[in-house]
Amino acid sequence: MIETEKGAEKAKQALAGIKVLELGTLIAGPFCARMLGEFGADVIKIETPQGGDPLRQWRVLKEGTSLWWSVQARNKQSLSLNLKDERARDIARQLALEADIIIENYRPGVLEKWGLGYEQLRAINPALIMVRLSGYGQDGPMRDLPGFGAIGEAMGGLRYVSGHPWNGKAGAEAVAGCGQMVDVALYESVFNLMESLVPEFDYAGVVRERTGGALPGIVPSNTYTTKEGDNIVIAGNGDAIFKRLMLAIGRADLANDPQLARNDGRVARTAEIDAAISAWTANLTIDQALACLQAADVPVGKIYSVRDMMQDPQYLARKMFETHQFADGTSIKLPAISPKLSATPGKTHWLGPAIGAHNEQILQRLGYDAEQIAQLRQDGVI
Repeated sequence: MIETEKGAEKAKQALAGIKVLELGTLIAGPFCARMLGEFGADVIKIETPQGGDPLRQWRVLKEGTSLWWSVQARNKQSLSLNLKDERARDIARQLALEADIIIENYRPGVLEKWGLGYEQLRAINPALIMVRLSGYGQDGPMRDLPGFGAIGEAMGGLRYVSGHPWNGKAGAEAVAGCGQMVDVALYESVFNLMESLVPEFDYAGVVRERTGGALPGIVPSNTYTTKEGDNIVIAGNGDAIFKRLMLAIGRADLANDPQLARNDGRVARTAEIDAAISAWTANLTIDQALACLQAADVPVGKIYSVRDMMQDPQYLARKMFETHQFADGTSIKLPAISPKLSATPGKTHWLGPAIGAHNEQILQRLGYDAEQIAQLRQDGVI
C-alpha cells in the first residue's frame, strides 16, 4: 500500500491527526502508544541505534526479530536516536514540542536529565500531554526503584490472592487549552483491579487470601476438572442460576434447600457445593458438561489456550485475527484491534518497522538535508 493510501485510511480513524512521541522500551509505554496508533494517531517511536527496543529480541524470533514486535510496533514510525548525544536530544526535543502526546516509561528523572521532562517541555508547549508510566509513579519513597509488571502485580495485591491457598491459610480540575501529566504506576494499575479488597479490610479486618480458581465469597464460582482432565469454569452464583445448576447436575436436594437460596447461605457451605459440582464434572467430558450446562442456561466455559482461540467460532465470527505478510512474503496472523468502533475502527497499516526505518522521512520533515543526515549517521547519533 502506498503512503497516500495509508494516509487516506488513517484520516478516517478516531485519532487521525494526533501526533504521539514514544520514548520508552519493552511493554508498558510502547503498548499505550500502540493502542493510539491502531486508531489513527501518528506515532514516532524513538529507539537506540544499537539494537533498538529490547523487545525486538524477546520470546519467539523470526530471523532475529521477535514476532511480538510485529504487533507491539505496528503502525509506528521508527526513528533511531542515541539520546546520550546532545544532537539526538535536540531532535527529540523538536519532535516533543510539536507532539500532542508524549508517552514515556523511563525511570523518574531520566527525561529531566535530558532536558525533556514535563515541566521543561510544558514551559514551551502548554498544551502538551505527557503520559508517564513507571513501577511506582513519579513521586514517593520508591519512585527511583525499577519495577516491571510482575512487581506491580505483587505490590498491587493481585499475586497475594492468586493461586491456591498456602501456608495452611483459607481461602482534577480542567484548564481549557492546557495539557497535563498522566502519572501511571504499574502497581496502582493492578491495585485498581482489586475490587472490594480495601473496604473489606478497613471495615471488617478481612484479608482476602488465595482461593485457587474460585471467586471468594461468590458461590459457586470455581474451576472444576472433567473426566479427561480438562478444566471448566462454572459461574452458578446468581440465585436463580444456582438452582438451575443444581437441577442440571442432579442435585435437586441442594436446589431446593432454603439455606442455599441466597449467596450468603451458600458461602457457609462452599466446600459442600464445590464437592457436588466436582463429582458431577468428573464423570463427563468437557463437551458433555458444556452442552448440559449451556442447555440449562448456566454460565460456563472452558479455559482457552491459544490453539482453542484460533479455531473458536466466536473469535472467528468477531474477526479477532488478521493475516499479514512479512517483507519476505511469509504469512503471519496478528491479533485484531479492539475495541471495535463502528464508524472509525482501528487498523493495522504496517507491521513493526526495522530500526530507524523512518529516519530520513522524519529528519527531512524537521529540516535536515541529506548531508546532515549522513553526518548524524556517521557519528552514531542515529
